[in-house]
Amino acid sequence: MLSVPLPSMFTWFWRVFGNRKAKPGEIWWADVPFEDGTGSKVRPCLILRYRWRGYEVLKITSQDQSRRHDHIQIATRHWDRNAERNSYLDLTGPIRVRESRVDNRAGALDAPTWAKVRKLHGV
Repeated sequence: MLSVPLPSMFTWFWRVFGNRKAKPGEIWWADVPFEDGTGSKVRPCLILRYRWRGYEVLKITSQDQSRRHDHIQIATRHWDRNAERNSYLDLTGPIRVRESRVDNRAGALDAPTWAKVRKLHGV
């Protein structure tokens, strides 16, 4: 007789053996290193591609970047139901994040915006 309830056992099995590999176009929470190399921050990011046991990602911020030409506004409610406003995707060069630092899937970028990002970054 199993002493572990079925939902708990399934959750454990999925975490250990499930395919959690992030895919291009998905938004995941990740521990993203700061550009100056002195630390990191857990934040949502867009997965561009998988390379060498890590991902190339674009950062997403909730701070208003509407005056910048290297950011685009993205709908946040698709992947964060508690969001009160849209976020901004930083289109500057991708940042490398180790696979172990990419933790939870939040959702996916809408298809028209993903097509623009793919063209811009050659994905």
